[in-house]
Amino acid sequence: MQLPPLLTGARPAPQPPPVHARTVLLTGTVLWFVAFVVLLPFWNWLGEHDHRIWLWTCLAGWLLGLVGLAIFRKHRSQGRAID
Repeated sequence: MQLPPLLTGARPAPQPPPVHARTVLLTGTVLWFVAFVVLLPFWNWLGEHDHRIWLWTCLAGWLLGLVGLAIFRKHRSQGRAID
């Protein structure tokens, strides 16, 4: 009995779709910053309900996004960026 090509791995893997890494990184960084700014006025409420970690998570996401943008810029200047 012969298995279909999908189960035997005879078909080649499809090519990954093109991704614009800079756009994805910039969008994520902006969204983390917006979430941080939106949560900032609720400082007291977040503290009273032990949810202040939400604020710090947004801040960490934004800062890590900035680090990612700096690394991406460095790689792009060295000619190592894909995007």
